[in-house]
Amino acid sequence: MLKLKKNLLRHQAELLLPKSGKPAADFGIHGLWANRDDGSYPQNCSPDNAFNPSKVSDLLSSLRAKWPTLACPSGDGLKFWGHEWEKHGTCAANVFDEHGYFQAALRLRDQLGVLAALTSNGVNPDGGYYTLSQIKGAISQGTGFEPYVECNRDEAGNSQLYQLYFCVDSAGDSFVECPVLPSGRPCGNRIEFPAF
Repeated sequence: MLKLKKNLLRHQAELLLPKSGKPAADFGIHGLWANRDDGSYPQNCSPDNAFNPSKVSDLLSSLRAKWPTLACPSGDGLKFWGHEWEKHGTCAANVFDEHGYFQAALRLRDQLGVLAALTSNGVNPDGGYYTLSQIKGAISQGTGFEPYVECNRDEAGNSQLYQLYFCVDSAGDSFVECPVLPSGRPCGNRIEFPAF
């Protein structure tokens, strides 16, 4: 399952930007996770298979741009990507080595083009409100796949677009319809799409 997270830094005046720079006004990768058909997922499948940054050195600029760490203040992303590999990537080690895991996540993210799908269908990151059907419909029309949409709440209790989940086949190279939807923070029918 590929999780894309809106690259939104909350309370920017109070926080330092990540050391890798301000994230792009787009959806970044939250994770690429092996999932079981019932929606559960294995974790930390190979404790001896520690993250080795030298194995992804050619991907670091793409990882910083498309899979940024949004914790502030942050390091250079290596700790975050190490966590993702050790917790989730090792559970797909029968499909990917470390380099292949990160390369697949980047390729899958680019293949979707979520922001373009939304904006070309009139759903814009401008602080406006949209229905869940409008958001899912725009993404489905633009990508060919309906995501699971997760929301968070702002200080006033408004539902905000937060994360999108897409399912990937067991080879890790194509999107499929999700056999089971994940459990996450549900959305109301009036969803704000905050500016980045």
